[in-house]
Amino acid sequence: MTARGATVRPALWTLAGLAAGLLLGVLASRTASPPLLAIVRGLEPVGTVFVNAIRMTVVPLVVALLISGLVSIKDTGLLGKLGLRALLFGLSLAIVVALFTIVIAVPVLARVHIDPAAAASLRQGITPDTPAPLGSPGFAQWLTDLVPANVFKAAADGAMLPLIIFTLAFGFALTRVPAERRATVAGFFSGLADAMLVLVGWIIRLAPIGVFALAAPLAARMGAGVAGALLSYVLLAVVLTLAALALIVYPVTIIAGRVPLRRLARACLPAQALALSSRSTMASLPAMIDAARALGVPEPVVAFVVPLAASMLRVGSAVGQTVAVLFAARLFEVTLSPVQLLAILITTVVTTFTVPGVPGGSIVVMVPILAVAGVPAGAVGILLGADVIPDMFRTMANVTGGIAAGVVVGRDAG
Repeated sequence: MTARGATVRPALWTLAGLAAGLLLGVLASRTASPPLLAIVRGLEPVGTVFVNAIRMTVVPLVVALLISGLVSIKDTGLLGKLGLRALLFGLSLAIVVALFTIVIAVPVLARVHIDPAAAASLRQGITPDTPAPLGSPGFAQWLTDLVPANVFKAAADGAMLPLIIFTLAFGFALTRVPAERRATVAGFFSGLADAMLVLVGWIIRLAPIGVFALAAPLAARMGAGVAGALLSYVLLAVVLTLAALALIVYPVTIIAGRVPLRRLARACLPAQALALSSRSTMASLPAMIDAARALGVPEPVVAFVVPLAASMLRVGSAVGQTVAVLFAARLFEVTLSPVQLLAILITTVVTTFTVPGVPGGSIVVMVPILAVAGVPAGAVGILLGADVIPDMFRTMANVTGGIAAGVVVGRDAG
């Protein structure tokens, strides 16, 4: 099987699972058939198990990827001028893109019609262990809570932003430890990251079943309106991803990289086409390298900045994850305060560096962002089912952002 077939078939099965679940739920709601309603009720525990399977991977996955990433950069000497510039470029671009998405998506999603009775029914179906929406703490309290008194309690409570801050601090501290002592700890987290990526891959393979089990009860509670809401999410995610490319990524690359638009667009096109079909940034890496060379990027920059960007810099995820969590908040009628929007921005930007290189990986690591927004983790399963098309464009944006990083850093190096 080709790489393209290996990614397209699971995506089609996931879409089929979503469609079948929505159809079953709508039929059960419309007909009030006792057998169909019994089937829907029986599927709820299956959906809960699928969401819990995703949730159990999040803490070790995010922690291991952040720490192993920081240590590997130190070990291979990539925190020199080029590596630092690439990381700062990716971080700055992710912040701007996420902020742009919030500014546009919040008022747009406020206009998406969701029946209040259906939303109330949906909230009643939340399992007891799902966190309730957070309140609106003051900025001083929010700032204080960023430093956890007990990091293990923060992990157990799902307080992901304080946990991420501790992880970053620990990772940077580890780079200061002598190499022979650092190697043992780095090897542990590297192995943990590899194992968690394998586990995530297994869970993603079960996505059609999990999405089906989650979609049926959702449609039974919300009726046919859920399909319209999901369509709104897909359209908004795609449009904002393209807008971020057109209004932010391309202009920044043209100005900072001093490359004409026509030349940039022509060079990026093959890599973008591969990204759309494969939904994998790493599978698009050879085409990204070709694009960087066609744009005159110096060979030392091509050799390590472009692979670094492909593995860590995710400008498309900054759009996709932000839209997804804002849509989930709207779906579950969670009102987000300015402080929560700030927390969403920070957590989104950080987690873009931990997205696993599998189709739909951005949705898997969305659990921390949902947590800081006070949105039920069960939203992950629904978003995963509707994510095939947004993921195509998100990957295309990730690839374009990686090429842009090579061009801009290469221009500075020249």
